[in-house]
Amino acid sequence: MKNETSKTPNSSSVITWFYYRSPAKAATFYEKILGFTLVQDQGWAKIYRVKDGAFVGIVDEQKGFCHAQDESAVLLTLVVGDVNEWYQYLKGQGVNIVTQIEEKKDIQIRCFFLKDPGGYALEIQQFLDPGTALVFNTK
Repeated sequence: MKNETSKTPNSSSVITWFYYRSPAKAATFYEKILGFTLVQDQGWAKIYRVKDGAFVGIVDEQKGFCHAQDESAVLLTLVVGDVNEWYQYLKGQGVNIVTQIEEKKDIQIRCFFLKDPGGYALEIQQFLDPGTALVFNTK
């Protein structure tokens, strides 16, 4: 048990790792379609900057700790300032969009869902409450 004067150590950033049977297709998607910046290429693993301290890593399942699954329970949400703009852009890129834009009044968001080339689910989400949007730097 920690004593009350101890502090939890700091973390400096977050990397979410996705595992692929065909990582080249995923790399093209994250680089060319979503426009994420490749910050480290380790050969069988690539790390992309989403924003500031948030990163997505793609890994060849043959080398990584985990393995690609036929159906994933992971959802990556990208918080944006304009859901409509992203919807039109991704639709124009031929991305596998699986829902229309939805407004969820009970939680004050607008969003839609899509799948990446490996079948991972992504949500593009906009906070409608200005205070919440400010927390997530979307205004």
